[in-house]
Amino acid sequence: MVTTRSLNSTLDRMMSLNRAFDQAFNGRQTASIWVPAIDVVEKKDAYVLYAELPGVDASQVEITFEQNILTLRGAKSSAFDVNGQNELRVFAAERVSGAFERSIRLPEFVDGDSIAAEFTNGLLTVTVPKAKAAQARKIEVKPAATPVAQVSAN
Repeated sequence: MVTTRSLNSTLDRMMSLNRAFDQAFNGRQTASIWVPAIDVVEKKDAYVLYAELPGVDASQVEITFEQNILTLRGAKSSAFDVNGQNELRVFAAERVSGAFERSIRLPEFVDGDSIAAEFTNGLLTVTVPKAKAAQARKIEVKPAATPVAQVSAN
């Protein structure tokens, strides 16, 4: 089953689009905040977050976990500096740069001490294991040690 983006995610995207329009019509580059695309999936034993961070150096990514809120922070530098180069003419500037931050509230009963993160080719994968109490388990049904007495209707 595929779940569509939440309202918050859609609003984040709309805010990013508004910032892009503002920058385009104002004609100047300002320190910007961009919103990386993420997916969060639930597996049998963990929640897994995937964040697209193209062009971001792994050393620029910070992950924190507090009160069941997983937060990703970081920055992506621009390929050029408009303010520092007088002879630079920009014909197109569509790639986003600047600081980013995303926070995701996770369900209760996660093992915050065992969170792991990997960063490969611009894709950040954060695995948050579920606590043992939250994991589904099969309960064995055993036969009774002594048979239950039959009630006769005489």
